[in-house]
Amino acid sequence: GLQALDAADTVIVPASHLLDETGPGDGPVPAALAAARARGARVASVCTGAFVLAAAGLLEGRRATTHWLSCGRFAAMFPGVEVDAAVLFVDEGDVLTSAGEAAGIDLCLHMIRRDHGAAVAGDVARRTVVPPHREGGQAQFIQLPVPEPRDASTGAARAWALARLDRPLTLAQLAARASMSVRTFTRRFRRETGVSPQVWLAGQRVELARRLLEESDLPVERVAERAGFGTAASLRQHLAAAIGVSPSAYRATFRGP
Repeated sequence: GLQALDAADTVIVPASHLLDETGPGDGPVPAALAAARARGARVASVCTGAFVLAAAGLLEGRRATTHWLSCGRFAAMFPGVEVDAAVLFVDEGDVLTSAGEAAGIDLCLHMIRRDHGAAVAGDVARRTVVPPHREGGQAQFIQLPVPEPRDASTGAARAWALARLDRPLTLAQLAARASMSVRTFTRRFRRETGVSPQVWLAGQRVELARRLLEESDLPVERVAERAGFGTAASLRQHLAAAIGVSPSAYRATFRGP
């Protein structure tokens, strides 16, 4: 029971999903966690267990993460917490949070590494048949499908661009497809999509590259060409900026080495 928290050096809160997100402030658990932290225990959460830590007041003014599907709700419920949806875990010293449930393994290995060194953590990883350290964060697992063209004034231009991502595309070309000046097109495009045409186009190229890396055996150079990046170096730069991993690491994650 909760009395075990009175002597625990490390307390890990697992996920219970809907219960975490709808009623984490109810019952004695948040109070017990706050008391454990006050006496010096290290407190960590796995997945939506972060809701319970936040309800206990342990994440206020701190950086934290939870499963990417729950980050929006978490941010709305706890505006005083800096939510990072892109990482596998966050280490704030005495309070730690992880993303999805599998990321809880990454967090636990991190704590073992911090407490006992890399050799011990590596041995635990081998015995549990998991990598001792995963590249990137949960951003690479967030599904961001290419949106269907919207019924809006720039929708036709976006549809035209999506069919030609392997070619050089200029802002002037996109504006011409919409029969607008560049200035008007840019303003309406941002109003309809929330981003500039250049940012949107780069995002669609990244999404196409991700699908090709997951679903095809094309060399990275050909993926770069098909997605409109031109060179493998350009693809690496854009993919790293978007999701924090290289093309080869991303492909290995989803298709195996």
